[in-house]
Parts: sequence; structure tokens; C-alpha cells
Amino acid sequence: MGRVSETPLKTPRPGRRRRPFRLAAALLVLLGLAGYYIVQNESTGGDGAPHCTVVAAPAGAGGRGGGASYSMNLEQARYAATIAAVGSTRKVPERAVTIAMATAMQESALRNLDHGDRDSLGLFQQRPSQGWGTPAQIMDPVYSAGIFYDHLLDEVPDYADLPLTVAAQKVQRSGFPEAYAKHEPDAALLAAAFTGRAPGSLSCSGPLPQETGDAARVTAELVKVFGAGVAPKAGPPASPVRTAPVAADGSEVTVAVAGTDRGAPVDRRRGWELASWAVAHAADLGVQRVSYDNKAWIAGKNKGRWIDKPPGKSGDGDGRNAGPDDVRIFVAPLNR
Repeated sequence: MGRVSETPLKTPRPGRRRRPFRLAAALLVLLGLAGYYIVQNESTGGDGAPHCTVVAAPAGAGGRGGGASYSMNLEQARYAATIAAVGSTRKVPERAVTIAMATAMQESALRNLDHGDRDSLGLFQQRPSQGWGTPAQIMDPVYSAGIFYDHLLDEVPDYADLPLTVAAQKVQRSGFPEAYAKHEPDAALLAAAFTGRAPGSLSCSGPLPQETGDAARVTAELVKVFGAGVAPKAGPPASPVRTAPVAADGSEVTVAVAGTDRGAPVDRRRGWELASWAVAHAADLGVQRVSYDNKAWIAGKNKGRWIDKPPGKSGDGDGRNAGPDDVRIFVAPLNR
């Protein structure tokens, strides 16, 4: 008889039995990432991570419009809005706002830094040792923007006729004077949006406010940035702009746009400046809706873009809509 060949049993390789567990773990990770994406996508109106975008042409019902664009995170948008608001409140020309915006973009990337070269601080990297103010003052964006404009107007009276990089350098005295020029196109885009010259060009997506906003805090911030003229006043306003909580539950702040109480034409540019400021500060102030000039911005909806929402018979019957006379800022939870 021939010899019977015996085939030895194969010993399972180490780890082969673990494959199902690894696959299950990987699947759980993928599911978790998918869940995160879905939540993130929903909370930002389907437009990715929270951010703001300014486009050269206003976003319409069918899309963003063409031309140049600039995207930034929510923190950067807040500071850009503050720089523009402080400038326009001081009645400086848009060119001055563009210079200030480009300077902050170069010095801090529109961030309120608590550090820098030597003792430099804040949006504009101003130095306490060089007489720009105390550290606490410089870390206040309203103060730092204001003192930048003070220096620009006092020290560079011909700034409007100078190249941006020359005007900025005369104020900042930077070691890299040519660096400001590269930011000019983006700075001009932001200045047009946040001073109200380009209505509806700003869109901000998510996240949805997690807590009920405080109308009193919104009013306080408006007063701090735009000046005492936005404070409620008895009788005819001594200033072109006034604000007051009007909703019974304290959920709304309404700002009357310049000229409406004097029979003068409505200043839509001023209105859009206030509306854009409110949108840029929506996440930190708990703002869930801004209505102005027959349009509305609603947190977490429409990919952060403005949509048509006219009041009256021509509208959809929503009592929160607004025309060109008032900017309406809503902070309480609303039916979305």
C-alpha cells in the first residue's frame, strides 16, 4: 500500500479572527463622522463649517452672484464688522475703512491677538510702549479701531490720495511696509459689504444659536460700537438712529434707520450696515433672525444667505418681516 499523505491542519494567522471587530470599529467611526457631518450640515444650512462669505455681487434668490469673494470664520467676520462700524460712526470715507481693514488683515489676520512682536497686541498689533494705549484698551476692538482711525486722520491727512500700503505704513511703521498691498482687493470687498454699500453681499452660515439671546445685550453692543445715538430716547431722536426693544417678550431689538422720523429719504446704506453687523454677530449674541429692506437672514437656513421677505400684502404674512424703515433683530427662539 502506498503511503497516505496527510495534510496538516492550517493554523489561523494571528489577528484573522479580529478582522470582524476591526471592521465593526471602522464602521462605527464612519457612522460617527457621517453623523457629525449631517449635524454640521444641518446647523449651517447645508454649507459646511460655520463661516461668512462676501461676494462682489449681492446674492440673489438663485445663487451667490458672480465676481470676487472672500471667506472668513465667524470671529474674523465680527472684527471686520466692528472695524467698519467704528469707521462709519466716525463718518470716515470708505477708503479709510479699506485701509484699516487691510492693515488688520496683515497684522493679525482679523484676530484679536493677545501676543505679538515685543509688546504688540490686538487687531492692529498696537504697542502700549509706543503710546497706543493700555493693554486692556488695545485688546478692545472698538478702541483699537478707533485709535487707528485717529492716527490715520491726524498723521496722514492725504491718505485718500496715497497708495494703500503707503498710507497704512505711515500709521503702523511696520518692518514689512509692502505687505499691506496684497490685502487691498479683499479689504475693499469687506469695506463695501460692512459699510452697507453692497447690500446683501454678506452671507453667514451657522451654527444655530444654542441659547436664547439677550435683547439688552444686543442693544448694549450696538451702543458701544455705533455710539450713544442708537440708545432709546424719549421724543424725537436727537440722532439719526435710535433703537429700542419692542417685542412684549423682549425678543426683538428694532433700529429705526436714519431719516425716517424727519421726513428725509431712508438711508438704506446705514440700514444695511446695521443689518450686516447683526448677522456677523449672530453666533455670539444669539441672533436668530435679521429682517431689513424686504429681506431676511435666518440662522441655519438658506445656506446663510438673505432671502426675499417683504412685509404687508405683497409678503408671506410673516409679522417679523421688515421694510427699509427699520432693522429688526430677533434673539428669542423662533419657529424656523
